[in-house]
Amino acid sequence: MARTGTAVTDDAPITGSLADRVADIALRGLIGSVKRLPYPIRVRFMGKALARGIAPLAGYLRRADTHLAMIYPDMPAIARRQMARACCDNFGRTLIENYSWAEFGAHLADTQPTGPGLAALEQAARDKRPVLFATGHYGNHEAPRQVLTRMGYVIGGLYRPMQNAFFNAHYARTMTSWGGPVFEQGRQGTMGLVRHLRGGGMGTLLFDVAAKGPAIPFLGKPAHTATSIAEIALRSDALVIPYYGVRQADGLSFEIMLDTPVAPDTPEAMMLSLTRSLEAQIARQPAQWFWVHRRWKPRKGS
Repeated sequence: MARTGTAVTDDAPITGSLADRVADIALRGLIGSVKRLPYPIRVRFMGKALARGIAPLAGYLRRADTHLAMIYPDMPAIARRQMARACCDNFGRTLIENYSWAEFGAHLADTQPTGPGLAALEQAARDKRPVLFATGHYGNHEAPRQVLTRMGYVIGGLYRPMQNAFFNAHYARTMTSWGGPVFEQGRQGTMGLVRHLRGGGMGTLLFDVAAKGPAIPFLGKPAHTATSIAEIALRSDALVIPYYGVRQADGLSFEIMLDTPVAPDTPEAMMLSLTRSLEAQIARQPAQWFWVHRRWKPRKGS
């Protein structure tokens, strides 16, 4: 039987394996130390620390390499390993950027969104129509929300709790410490987001994780995909806009791109359109997608 550790928050005790507790202590210590560095240095350092140190030890590098080999079987092994490492570098940068949310926002102060979805967003705001932004773990998925929040849009959302309950306790506080209302994934959280949207609000959801739902082709392989975004949008008459924070060559700046809104249709057809939008971004910069995800994990019972 696995040994357990316990942490206590303001609400209730948190339990988990001793390994989870140790990993949480180590990661909290690393984040706390790195946050003392000047912002550009901390972002670069965290990218290297995760790509060169944490990712190989945690198995992230191997998992990313395996997924890349599955999707790009003709890619040379050296190029594949370089891309896997670049993916983990982006993972580390994204993590510390989001934990440094105030400085991250300040760094994006002059960034302006672009793309065909921008005019649709402005019209929806004038009409007080709900908007549901959809994105994937690409670049930094919080960068668009940062920029649009600065512009005056109030964007809520759902967040998916991390498997490590200890780490999730402070991750959740970070997620809910700025911007619009953020709800934990689940029935109650979904109802809260729907109420927020029906009041003319805006929200954001990520859809590129393994979940119960139809097997929609993603990068040429079937991937079970939740239809929550489409279902919530149809229930609340929300406009669905795919958006992305694309990391630029300096590793610190971002292009904020609002893609063409997804037309109302069946939930599966809408999720297929969102998947195609994300695939187009991955084709531009494959290393910016989170290849560490078990995206093609078989659904239980299938």
